[in-house]
Amino acid sequence: MSASTVEGAGTFKQRRSERFNRWLDRRMPPANSVTLDQRKVFILPTRQGLWFMLLVMAMVMAGINYQNSLVFALAFLLASLFMVGMLHTFRNLSGLTINAGSSRPAFAGDDAEFTLVLKRLGDRIYESIQVGWNPERMSVVSLVENQEVRVRSHVKARRRGKLNPGRVLVQTHYPLGLFRAWSWVDLDMQTLVYPRPIAGGEIPASSETSSEEGELVLRDGAEDFYGLREYQPGDAIRHIAWKAYTRSETLMTKQFAAYADRRVWLDWEYFPGMDREARLSRICHWVLQLNATNDEYGLRLPGVEIEPGRGEAHRDAVLQFANNFELA
Repeated sequence: MSASTVEGAGTFKQRRSERFNRWLDRRMPPANSVTLDQRKVFILPTRQGLWFMLLVMAMVMAGINYQNSLVFALAFLLASLFMVGMLHTFRNLSGLTINAGSSRPAFAGDDAEFTLVLKRLGDRIYESIQVGWNPERMSVVSLVENQEVRVRSHVKARRRGKLNPGRVLVQTHYPLGLFRAWSWVDLDMQTLVYPRPIAGGEIPASSETSSEEGELVLRDGAEDFYGLREYQPGDAIRHIAWKAYTRSETLMTKQFAAYADRRVWLDWEYFPGMDREARLSRICHWVLQLNATNDEYGLRLPGVEIEPGRGEAHRDAVLQFANNFELA
């Protein structure tokens, strides 16, 4: 097969997929809550179901050939079981309501988490329902005693920005595995994908100040006397309080401190020569490191500035701002 033939086949599949998606958008438009009914549930025999059909047909042919009423009876029984299985498989999805739940931001390269809420219709029982965006990582749930169940599913976050996971697959093979009933549901969900954290070297140091605006920090080389403590081996001889020793005959060491500004500024200009994504990734790494400490930190990007702060709310605000930042 020539390369042009392969490319043409891929283009045909892409066009077919685009047409199918447009048809789905018309039939099942995006919504925060979707109840599955006859228009939204599709059903076809599985591979096992097709073999089962061939077996029944072969048994009918054998019954006709040998004029054996027992073979006819068994073939008709299996055909009835086949039809009943189809109805139960369809019923195992019909009436099920899928609601959009919460979502959690993620970092580029990680998995973003989305929560779905499945509710059953009245007292109807739903068993072995598979839900998820990735066919290889489907969650299996049942609604037997609970009126609703929450399902956490994950989608790969490949790049920063807003992530819309698209249509989620809801399917079942219950009860016999002879049929597959499924639906593609668009719950119009999205979440934020932050820049991928990349180590960017040492965090910028905070500056010292002579005024009492910062935090008092014990530091060698400072000039402000802070207090005395018991002498420990290795202390500098020049810091020993000899006057205190003459009064108590106990060696004491002088302590000195200075006020330090614990606020750290994360500046765009710390990474000259790097592109936008590389700078944001390294700033994001620093944000996560500083959030684990008690230091206040702010963000400086071209033309904008976020004042220093601390806490989870401040971290989220900085990450969201960095995520939405675009150079003019």
